[in-house]
Amino acid sequence: MELLVASAVGILTAAGIYLILRRRSFPVILGLSLITYAVNVFLFATGRLATGAPPILNKYEEVAYTDPLPQALVLTAIVISFGMTAVVVMIALGAYLSSRDDSTAMPVEPEGAGDDA
Repeated sequence: MELLVASAVGILTAAGIYLILRRRSFPVILGLSLITYAVNVFLFATGRLATGAPPILNKYEEVAYTDPLPQALVLTAIVISFGMTAVVVMIALGAYLSSRDDSTAMPVEPEGAGDDA
């Protein structure tokens, strides 16, 4: 189970980095989302991968439990990443509608255009 989760985190991170390095804005947004998913799965895996264990510690008897802190962190991260993705999509959409291009490359200035002489 740990190998599967570690492989999923690695694949999501690699795909996210590949998409972030693209020169278009919408693949960059998709790459950021994939990296966010990778971080969420990583955070979730830090609380031990136990199935069927309750997230409540019983002080009267010894039972297996799951740490609820990583689950709370992942829920918070999901909400924050959703808001961040919505803002980035709106910025990219505004840039696309104003320039009719979603390229992130800077325009090339002609020689001597920035000189103060």
